[in-house]
Order: sequence, then structure tokens, then C-alpha cells
Amino acid sequence: MRFTGLIFTIFLYSTAAGQENSPYSRYGLGDILPSQNIINRGMGGISAGYSDNETVNFVNPASYGNLNYLPPALVKQYPLLPSRTIFDFGFEADSRTLKQIDPSAKFTSTNLIISYMQLGLPVRLKKANKKGIFLGLNFGLRPISRINYKILEVQRKAGVDSMATLYEGSGGVNEALIGAGLRIKNFNIGFNTGYRFGNRDYSTKLNFLNDSVAYQKSNSSNKTSFGGVFFTLGTQYEFQFTRKVGEIKKMALLRLGGYLSLSQKMTGDNEILRETINYDTDGGVYRIDSVSRATKTGTVQYPSTWGVGFTYQDFNNHWRFGADYEVSNWASYRFFDQVDQTHDTWKIRGGAEYFPAEMNTPAKKYFSFVKYRAGFYYGPNYVNLGTNIPEVGFSIGAGFPLKLRNGYYENQRSYLNTTIEFGSRGNKNSNLRESFVRVGVGFSLSDLWFNRSKYF
Repeated sequence: MRFTGLIFTIFLYSTAAGQENSPYSRYGLGDILPSQNIINRGMGGISAGYSDNETVNFVNPASYGNLNYLPPALVKQYPLLPSRTIFDFGFEADSRTLKQIDPSAKFTSTNLIISYMQLGLPVRLKKANKKGIFLGLNFGLRPISRINYKILEVQRKAGVDSMATLYEGSGGVNEALIGAGLRIKNFNIGFNTGYRFGNRDYSTKLNFLNDSVAYQKSNSSNKTSFGGVFFTLGTQYEFQFTRKVGEIKKMALLRLGGYLSLSQKMTGDNEILRETINYDTDGGVYRIDSVSRATKTGTVQYPSTWGVGFTYQDFNNHWRFGADYEVSNWASYRFFDQVDQTHDTWKIRGGAEYFPAEMNTPAKKYFSFVKYRAGFYYGPNYVNLGTNIPEVGFSIGAGFPLKLRNGYYENQRSYLNTTIEFGSRGNKNSNLRESFVRVGVGFSLSDLWFNRSKYF
């Protein structure tokens, strides 16, 4: 229990301790973080049709139904094969470079956060499993977005002299979820639900610069905290193709998938403060006098998102590839009944995975058991500044087995997953261009939990 509490504290701290300074995070609910696990991100983020009983795909909850599923041929060969619980977590470090075209300027920042923590639980139902029915559960915690910017503007003010305006913002959105997935024959259906919560703290500080007249410095701030229940539904359908090669029957899989995250209203409290301030010798801010303070309640309208896609796995189990198409309805976004500079957005994703090992490959050839991945994505950002802000990214990744198995009775099947993503946001038309390099590391730790030993 103490270990869980420690991880939860580290998670909240890491999502709030970012050092990036992105003006784009001023709009909407901030920079939207990658919503996929490290494995999927290594393949461009494809998730709708992806499923694997060695990781947790939380984008499409229908995949949870496969946490306890094995092909019939394998079940016949190993009828006592136990179910494994998966603890899946990831973290990332990124380096961002923001370039302004006119006037020319450049800013670089680095950031480190925990990306997600998931616990996938296969539920073994002996009678149901024999009929082709499988159930899986998932418990998770992850950040959705980040707000972090600090912009100083200095300009001439007629009749006053110069005026310095400091715009600052911080906050973001997180979610705690519980999900379930059910597999019936070749059809999967599942859901995620839980609590989505966050805060947004904006402030504008004014300082009039004049040699002969002393003006009071001012601070106008808006602090908001909000939260609400969310719901996501997912489905998958699997087509199985078999062919016999000698005495061995090989199988190829085509899996189609789709998911829908419903539009959500989060309730919140907004504190509006107007005050005069000054700075101490250490640069800290202290209040001179409060001009006004007010608190109001309202709602934050979070948009719906849907996606569809497929994955295909070949007969020799070497190649897996797929593609996704995703749409988010950000034009419906409202913050306390106010519209923002957001619009509907879409993304296309594509990626592949290559696994070199054959059935008879000796365990000493370690790198034959590594899974190699690559992918890309493209689409406009949800922020609308009068022109589309394109986002494009490319990724490469690999999954390294932490322990090679000689047989399927080995307890552990754990992987160290890595990805490197290169991308950019914006172009000459948007004046600001942000490029980034993001390094992600994840662990899929699979072992026997909640199983009772039997002696024969």
C-alpha cells in the first residue's frame, strides 16, 4: 500500500513539474499528451486494432478481453498454461525547440514525466473459456494534457512610457480509470470509465516602466479546478486465416477495431483575483492589496473522440502492421461557457513491427527475440490561430525481452520497450514552429498473480 501511494505521489509531481515553455499550451486544455503506451507509440500510435496479451492497450478497452486469450491450438498443447497479470508503466523525456519567425527568436526546453501506469488483470473463467469467452480488467492512471507557458511582452504605451506584460499559465488534466473487456469467439467489446480531473491557473502581470512616475504593479489571475466522470467504448473483430506448412498449422490475423470516447461535462470552481503586487529581493511576488476576488462554479465541456483502424499479423509471426484514423470534436470545447481558439481535428497513423525469431531459433541469439518497430502520424493540431497548425511525427522503437523463455511454462514474460519520436508542430503560416525529440521507456512486467498451485 505504501508503494502504491509513493508511485501515485511521484506521478502527480512529475506531471506538474515540467520545465517546458509552450505558447500553444495557452489554448484549450493545454498540450495534449500522447495517449498510447510505449509499444504503440513505437508504431506511430496505432491502437484501434491492436491487441496483445503481453501489454495493456488502454486506448481501445476491447483489447482487455485478450489478456486471458490464447489461440485454440496453444490451449490444446498447453492446457495448464496460467494467466499472467501485467503491470505496464512508462515514462518519457523530451527536448523541445520553439522557433519564432517574426521577430526571430528561439527557445529550448527539456521535460521528464511519467506517461502512464496500468495494471491488467486477466480473469480466468474455466467454463466460459472453454466456450470461447474471455474477460480482462484494467486499472490505470495517466496524464491527458499539460499547461506550461511563460511569455514576456514589452511595448510602448502612449502617455506612460514602456509596459511589460508577463503571461503565465500552469496546470493540466489527468485521469484515473477502470476498464473491462470481454471476448466472445472472435468479437471483443470493452469500456473504460473513471474520473478525469485537472486545474488551470492563468495570470497576467502588468508593470509600467516610467522614470518619473511610480505605478503599482498588478496581477490578474484565474484559478480553476474541475473534474468529472468519463466513458469510453471500444470494439474489435478478429479474422483468422490458417494454412498448413508440412505438419505445422500457421495462422495469420486481421483485426479491425474502433473506439468512441463520449463528450464529457466536468464541473469546477473558478477563482478570479485582481490585486496589486510587488517583487521581493529574491524575485518572489507578494500582495500589496486585493482589488477584487470572486468565485463562480461552471462546467468544462470536454470533446468526444473516435477512431477506427486495423492490424495484420502474418503467418510466420514476423510482421505486424496497421493504420488508424482518429477524429476529435474540439469545436465543441467550452470552458465555463466560453469558446476558445480550437477546432475539430484528425490524425492518420501507420506503423509496423518486425520479430526476427523462428520457432527453432536458439535462445542465445538474443537480438533475434527483440521486436523492432517504426511508424508515423500526421494531422492538424486542435489549436486554431487563423490557420491550420500541422503536426507530423516519426517513431522508431524496440521491445527487449527481460528474460528469454525455453517453454511456455516459464512464469515471466516481461519486456523493456523503448521508442524515439521525432516531430514538429506549426509552419511558416503560423509564425511559431515547434520541433521535438521524445524518448520513451516502458516496462511490461508480466508474472503469475492470484494463482493457486495444484499438485498432481
